Amino acid sequence: MAPGSASACTRAASYGCQLSPPEETAAATGASNDMLTQSDFLQLMVTQMQNQDPTSPADPSAFLGQLAQMSEVSSLDNMQSSLATLSSSLLSSQAVSGAGLVGHDVLASGTSGSLTAGGTLTGGVQTPAGATSLSVSVADASGNVVNTFAVTPQSGLTAFTWNGTTNTGASAPAGNYTFSVTATVNGQSQTLTPLIESTVQSVTIDQTSQSLDLNTANGVIPMSSVVSVD
Repeated sequence: MAPGSASACTRAASYGCQLSPPEETAAATGASNDMLTQSDFLQLMVTQMQNQDPTSPADPSAFLGQLAQMSEVSSLDNMQSSLATLSSSLLSSQAVSGAGLVGHDVLASGTSGSLTAGGTLTGGVQTPAGATSLSVSVADASGNVVNTFAVTPQSGLTAFTWNGTTNTGASAPAGNYTFSVTATVNGQSQTLTPLIESTVQSVTIDQTSQSLDLNTANGVIPMSSVVSVD
């Protein structure tokens, strides 16, 4: 018998010198030092070939088949480990990129903004083709319209700024306000989705979706909804 083969066969004795099925091998990884490795299995196969009865040679196909199964399980384990490492690296990269947005203004889909005393709120809207006019309405937390103003439509993105005053010219109190935008297109009124500008205060990675969220005074904004960064 080849040197070292006895220890390999001894370790495999409980398996009848057979490799455990892949699912059992994967489940028991690290649980027992007596589990066969690919190296042990190759040594067993060589030992069997060296000590077989020449008049009745053993069929190595069973060994080769089980060795292939072991290799497949090992490859899957390595792949899972590589994917976990890649995912961790992507999250770290995303966090670093998000940190660079802190202090910047982002324009994202939204209908409400937080007005500070004496401040203004800026937003925008994607202008539909053929629009001849745009109207922006601002409502307070109770739903009362406090101001309505017209904006000249521009090709593509049309920006607007509410100066923080009511229709009477008085300063609106600090608080949350909701914006709605309508456009006149080919003589017909069309409701548009506004975009609100917000300053990024911090960023958070959602552990469930692994997406980046931007924390602002106007609420949490998913990075996926950001249209532009200033």
